[in-house]
Amino acid sequence: MPFGAEVLPEGGVRFALWAPAASRVELCLDDGPPIPVERDTEGWIRVEVPHGRAGSRYRYRIDGERLVPDPASRFQPDDVHGPSEVIDPEAFEWTDGGWRGRAWEELVFYELHVGTFTPEGTLDAATARLDHLAALGITAVELMPLGDFPGRWGWGYDGVLPFAPESRYGRPAALKSFVQACHARGLAVFLDVVYNHFGPDGNYLGLYAPQFFSARHSTPWGRAINFDGDESRWVRAFFRENALYWLDEFRLDGLRLDAVHAIHDESAVHIVDEIIDAAHAGPGAARPVHIVLENDANEARFLRPPAGDRRLRAAQWNDDIHHALHAQVTGERDGYYVDYADPVGALARCLTEGFAYQGEYSPYRGAPRGTPTTGVPLTAFVAFLQNHDQIGNRAFGERLTALAPEAAVEAVTALVLLAPSPPLLFMGEEWAAPSPFLFFCDFGPDLASAVTEGRRREFARFARFQDAQSRAQIPDPQDVETVRRSTLDWSALGHPAHRRRAEWTRKLLQTRQRTIVPLLARKLARASSVRLGAAGLAVEWAWAGGPTLRLLANLGPACLDAPPWSAPGRCLFATQSARAGGREVDGWFTAYYLGE
Repeated sequence: MPFGAEVLPEGGVRFALWAPAASRVELCLDDGPPIPVERDTEGWIRVEVPHGRAGSRYRYRIDGERLVPDPASRFQPDDVHGPSEVIDPEAFEWTDGGWRGRAWEELVFYELHVGTFTPEGTLDAATARLDHLAALGITAVELMPLGDFPGRWGWGYDGVLPFAPESRYGRPAALKSFVQACHARGLAVFLDVVYNHFGPDGNYLGLYAPQFFSARHSTPWGRAINFDGDESRWVRAFFRENALYWLDEFRLDGLRLDAVHAIHDESAVHIVDEIIDAAHAGPGAARPVHIVLENDANEARFLRPPAGDRRLRAAQWNDDIHHALHAQVTGERDGYYVDYADPVGALARCLTEGFAYQGEYSPYRGAPRGTPTTGVPLTAFVAFLQNHDQIGNRAFGERLTALAPEAAVEAVTALVLLAPSPPLLFMGEEWAAPSPFLFFCDFGPDLASAVTEGRRREFARFARFQDAQSRAQIPDPQDVETVRRSTLDWSALGHPAHRRRAEWTRKLLQTRQRTIVPLLARKLARASSVRLGAAGLAVEWAWAGGPTLRLLANLGPACLDAPPWSAPGRCLFATQSARAGGREVDGWFTAYYLGE
């Protein structure tokens, strides 16, 4: 890795920093005197220090004034403003040499936030819960961002040191132990990474490397990262190397790239393409490595495999299927749900083509959205009913179970978990956890009040929050009580209703692995849908030389007439709260069938 501190095999440490705008740089190592270092013509300083060692703490002094951490620090024991610590990545003894990864079609994702997944909020405590996930039928754990962020708590999307695992969750060895424990249970591990911006507190790059930021592009969080301007070569390398670092050094099985629609790059090769290609050519050459995108622009080009190649190039979180199902079961039409005036119609397109929006005009955005998905396999679209965004970006962080009838939630859950697209559950969803998941952060006093007020202003456009008194009820992201309320209460799993839901979810996932997954290795020959009244839908997926999977769904409370098939095939699963009999289908009903 060209960035950061490297423990040398013969002893000592090599330090490397790109500081093209600094007049003078000194390395401050442990308690010794500052070490002046020279820059080369590209702005790099590189120095080997014989007495450096793993565990040494260091910072750089810029122009004789400001002490800053290493932007490629592998660990920040005293948070983002403190010194960096030299880490020897070879010191950890791996015992998962037999791990060969998991095929994409086998994956069932479980998104979790380390800080609130357990009361302890550490990687070690999360490790103790892995048996629950493995027994449930989860095959991939997806961690919300770990790049070190400021303060005692946060979602991780305001990280400023993307190579340093958040110190409050544990040391780098704790993350490696977590990954190893996952692999021992057959669980792949994914990490959410943020390459579209740096957080507002603790980012010092502007002092000595303002070339990291674009003069032409901006994002909702401020200046965009410079991926296509002058001197962008090392900026691109920084993020490409970060992706490879997580995949190589921590043996992760995949990455989720956050909000790539906010990554602006007009280069001949987009940085997202560069990262995808580097991941497949590097660690992906020896084992399955998967890249998943979040992309509000619905750009299918990132997902489309090369001609003649059936292997998945990249996948994407499919917000469209979430929005359609959420709008249908809750009746909400505020915000982006205005784009889903016909949720069942949008759902039908998601289930058969991937995106609902493939170039159509979006009323919410006031512009066309998306591109055609021709040639993109359905398995490239990750489906979900809940995730950190869709819960936590609500004013009160309500889960879907607090917004819709139980029968409705069960109907759409079964629909998602058995559809061909890989499903994702958010932590606690499997047992209908009652705790909300709220937005929280812990910035310094200069930012704290602005973030709290800004959060409340965001909701002023909703009818429910038109007056200041209503907005004042929105939980303060800076309050420790907000974090406490967002933490999973595992004791609730002992309640009969929650145990029943967990067992119900386990049976669904068992059916998926036993019956649906074997189909996904085949080539899908046809996907079609038939609308049944206002809320009903019949979908068929036919595989070449194989069986046909059929879905019958009634996503409304009223009975539905005339099921479309006289003999749909063997029933794989039907929601327990309803029946399909004779010429009627009960309300809030989902069933899957396998026919020849």
